[in-house]
Amino acid sequence: METNERIELAYPPDFQDVREAVRVRLRATFWWRLLRWTARGGGVLAFLVAGLALLPPSPEPETTALMVVLGLVAVGCAEALPWATAKSLFLLIKAQGEATAVVDEDGGRWTSRDSETTIRWALLPRYVETPRLFVLLTAKQSGTGFAYLPKHGLADPADADRLRAVLDRNITRA
Repeated sequence: METNERIELAYPPDFQDVREAVRVRLRATFWWRLLRWTARGGGVLAFLVAGLALLPPSPEPETTALMVVLGLVAVGCAEALPWATAKSLFLLIKAQGEATAVVDEDGGRWTSRDSETTIRWALLPRYVETPRLFVLLTAKQSGTGFAYLPKHGLADPADADRLRAVLDRNITRA
């Protein structure tokens, strides 16, 4: 059955949308999970060394303080990375003002003040649905790209079902 359904969205830049899309993208990548657990493991190791440095016969408060700081920095950086990435991306998006998107059987077209981008489904073959967004993802092997379609950009809440149907026909739910 050939359908030529077309869904249009219009939405202003919203930091919460970008932050959620970045989180979805990062969760879908192996390297992010590895980096996060490595940072947490490094933090735990630094705290253990800090505890050992306080044991007799020769406690070393300087080493303890250094290890605590290193542990906090490791964990803090890993936990702050999604927010920092979203913030820098949001500043770029915000500068372009309101965006429009058109999704159909061929792919998606995003337009903002100074740009227009067309992406075919082959580049974004997977998607994740959240309560706020549809996040379109590149293939696991081809990188870390993504695009997002906020549900608040739909003219009618019922259009979310139509958009989901288009996505389900053309790409895979991750």
